[in-house]
Amino acid sequence: MSTARPRRTPPPSGLIVVDKPAGWTSHDVVGKMRGIAGTRKVGHAGTLDPMATGVLVVGVEKATRLLGHLALTEKVYEATIRLGVVTNTDDAEGEITAVTPAGHVTEADVRTGVAALTGEIMQVPPQVSAIKINGERAYKRARAGEEVEIAARPVTVRAFEVTAIRRAIGAIGDAVDVDATVTCSSGTYIRALARDLGAALGVGGHLTRLRRTRVGPYGLAAARTIEDLARECVIMPIADAVTAAFPRRDVTAQDARLVAHGGRLPAAGLGPGPVGVFGPEGALLALVEERGGTARPLVVFAP
Repeated sequence: MSTARPRRTPPPSGLIVVDKPAGWTSHDVVGKMRGIAGTRKVGHAGTLDPMATGVLVVGVEKATRLLGHLALTEKVYEATIRLGVVTNTDDAEGEITAVTPAGHVTEADVRTGVAALTGEIMQVPPQVSAIKINGERAYKRARAGEEVEIAARPVTVRAFEVTAIRRAIGAIGDAVDVDATVTCSSGTYIRALARDLGAALGVGGHLTRLRRTRVGPYGLAAARTIEDLARECVIMPIADAVTAAFPRRDVTAQDARLVAHGGRLPAAGLGPGPVGVFGPEGALLALVEERGGTARPLVVFAP
């Protein structure tokens, strides 16, 4: 008598927008969602630090192939920066390394400092980060006591809006808290903005709160907590996810067959990409990028 278990039907391919809780790593969320969704094919777009909360986009099945492209989209954060206190991680999870009275810092000072960190800037990632230095993660070398030299890289801070400035109740020393909303490109470290704002004001600073409110088109309104997802695993169909995130191109049956086999199409003038390509019946076929008058497949989803 056979004891083989029946094969479990895989879930539909798509995205799950998770409202990540504090204290969880992004990897923790992926592990939990594998159990909830019932598949090993789960990944995430854009890491959130354990102390951070908010939007973490999780891909299931074929949608994991979208994640690298979604990770490059614009992001929005709500943050609190504490001026007058420096930590070795640039956030509240690190050890305090310096305390400087910040009571003299005015609102005008803060807004001037924020303005200098808005736009296209060169940013040095935090010492404790996942950046690879000679093949090894910077945080591993930093935690081993090594002084890590990380090159500055270009990032874009599209908006850095101060929403409140107040005395830091119960903080060490004479500190000031700054609440802000930041809209930025992929690769921007909000911890580094906190560090650099404090440094520019001569008092140092670090990040005490971070909540991501949007990744590309996916915001908190679409996000579900782990507890909610355990009760009902809501998966956004992959076709809907691509339509929300990228320009859409519908093609003829002939072009659909070409794209399904990795072929190229003439560019349609929809931008450098990615562009979602859909067949005559509305099925997602591929993501393409347009270069030199040609639409070249980045990812093919058609069977």
